[in-house]
This record gives sequence, C-alpha cells and structure tokens, in this order.
Amino acid sequence: MPTESLLPLMLFALVSTITPGGATTLATASGAHFGFRRSIPVMTGFAFGLGSMACAAAAGLGGVLMALPMLQIVMKALGTLYLIWLAVRIGRSGEPHHAREMTKPTGFVAGVWMLWHNPKGWAMTISAAASFAALATGPLRLAILLGSTFCLIAAFSLAIWCILGHMLARLLKTRWQWRAINIALAGLLVISIVPMWYD
Repeated sequence: MPTESLLPLMLFALVSTITPGGATTLATASGAHFGFRRSIPVMTGFAFGLGSMACAAAAGLGGVLMALPMLQIVMKALGTLYLIWLAVRIGRSGEPHHAREMTKPTGFVAGVWMLWHNPKGWAMTISAAASFAALATGPLRLAILLGSTFCLIAAFSLAIWCILGHMLARLLKTRWQWRAINIALAGLLVISIVPMWYD
C-alpha cells in the first residue's frame, strides 16, 4: 500500500493520541516521577489498549459495545472511579524520593484497562474504522492496519509526553514546586474525565 494512502490515517491517529487527555496526563506524571524507562510498561499498556480497541472496532466489536447504553454507563462509572483514584494518588504525592502514595509506576494491565473502559476511545476507533475502511480489502486486514497504526503512533505520542514530564522533573527543585505540579496533573486528570460523560 502506498505511503501517501496511509498519511490521512496516520494524521488522524497522531491528532487523536497526542492531544491532552487522561493517558497523556498519566504519561507525563509517570515520566516526572519515575523517568522514561520505568514508565515504559504503562505507556505500552496505553498503546496496546488503543491498538486492540482499533482492531476490535474494525472487526465489529466496538459497534456492539456502543449499542449497549447500560454497558457504556457501567464503563464510564468504573473508569471515572479509577481515574479519580489515580488523580488522588498523584495529587497526594510529593517529590519522587518522598512520594508515599506513588511508590511504583502504573503498570501495563492498568494502562490497557484504562483505555478499554473509555467509551470516547471506542467512539474514536469506530470512527476511524468507518472512515478508513477503504484502505483494506476486508475486516481482518482493516483490523491489523488500524491496530498497528494506532498502537505505534500512540506509543510515539505518549513517549513525547513522558519525556516532557521527565524534563519537567529536572526543573523542579523544591517540595512546594513538586506539590504544585502534582496537584496540577491531578486536576488535569480529573478534567479529562468530563468529556467521557458527554454524548
């Protein structure tokens, strides 16, 4: 397949994954507190979660999930509780070597779960499946194409946010600076929940 045919899909995935949201906020916080290397599991979980959602959307599962309003409400409620819990952990933590509530980085499974519970993520991947169906000759090929594209581009986008978090950590010298950034990141994470509840 010519590269120019993939450019619109790649641009769609880049814009969808690099704009601020829950995953980018957590990648930034993890980079600030634990550095890039220790943040790889959660970033991999986010990327794999989004890629697998895109595969499922292309295969038709996403449409089934979106057609069940009660399941969407349950997913939103569980996801909201989890993100609030993470925001509290981030907001209460101090400097990396003094952090009590964030003693270890978020892992791979938590990253996958966070992505899979989000109906907005399903809506985005279903939209991508509908918009770019012509790029593949069947559902299986479309699933592979969308899954690999979203996984790789999400990994790239999250790596940028994680590196920015790591660089930000080098600028923070005092306890109050860490406290301020932790509260700001926690606030951004809570704000990222709001769009999930809009239709």
